[in-house]
Amino acid sequence: MEGFFACPFCDHREEPSARLAACPRCGVPLRWEKPLSLLKSSELSGRGLWRYRPFLPDVEPVSLGEGGTPLLRAKLGEALGITVLWKLEFLNPTGSFKDRGASLMVSVLRALGAKVLVDDSSGNAGAALAAYSAAAGLRARLFVPAYASGPKIRQIRAFGAEVVPVEGPRPAATREAQRACAENPDLVYASHNASPFFLAGLMTLAFEIAEDLGWRAPDHVLVPVGGGGLLLGLYYGFSLLLSLGWVKKVPKIHAVQAQACAPIVLAWEKAAAEPVSVEPGETVAEGARIPRPERGREILAALRASGGRALAVSEEEIKEAQAELAKSGLYVEPTAALAPAGLRRLLAEGFFQKGETVVVPLTGSGLKTS
Repeated sequence: MEGFFACPFCDHREEPSARLAACPRCGVPLRWEKPLSLLKSSELSGRGLWRYRPFLPDVEPVSLGEGGTPLLRAKLGEALGITVLWKLEFLNPTGSFKDRGASLMVSVLRALGAKVLVDDSSGNAGAALAAYSAAAGLRARLFVPAYASGPKIRQIRAFGAEVVPVEGPRPAATREAQRACAENPDLVYASHNASPFFLAGLMTLAFEIAEDLGWRAPDHVLVPVGGGGLLLGLYYGFSLLLSLGWVKKVPKIHAVQAQACAPIVLAWEKAAAEPVSVEPGETVAEGARIPRPERGREILAALRASGGRALAVSEEEIKEAQAELAKSGLYVEPTAALAPAGLRRLLAEGFFQKGETVVVPLTGSGLKTS
């Protein structure tokens, strides 16, 4: 397979494979890269995620029509001369942005010979993996926290995947998934938080936003952060476009977490290189309730490199943002309301400059938790 796995912090490189790997020096998950010749945007064809095939591994796509989501102008910020745009990622096939990563990851793992895919998820990534595994003719086994919402679990089961509920905090599901894969070599750990291929799929959101704006990068992007894949995908995607000369800058990418579980925010406030260890409290934003993100060091590095900031919002702010979106016709789950809640806070603080453009991905459908 073309390309290679690379450490984000040193010059370690290795051949890509179906098995997850960490850098032997830095101990962090690897990312997938490939050398790119000079490309022109006129060479792109098709629609959705696979329109950006020149940037992706050369495999037969497993696609359900992911990507190509609308970019909708919001009234929020207009009075201040600020353009706010919602990227409607909840309109992806299974109802979340995770379909981007799942489409690419499942495509590659099928090409590499995987038969049974395993992941741990609080819902959205599990639904995406289950759906794309079904489309690929593969089996899927999902380890899910026992507190995950009923509609998400029913969606995973509807796609034919095996669901294994795990009591305890979110990391317990990760440990059980890893243990199962260690005991059975026929299982492939398709971790959406650690897979280089899943992360590469999330880069396409940056490509799509830039193309939606006429190959311009916005000034700011606000994202909810749990495992942090979306923030990293945006950062690496815009950085790649900058290196090719397709955009003139990388936007400031801001991380928003719930106050009940904010390891990235606490580390950013302390100028720490690693996430702060936290005990997660209860939050309606269950999809971002991850106390120790595997790519935490990488998230903080990308956050600082882009010039972004991190902020934690309260349960009341999350619910208010979700309700405000619903009243404008956009029905999202609480986790997807994290970034809009952060946006409202920053607008009230006068953080943005007149004339700036702010993009906020709305990451998951409200039907997921109804």
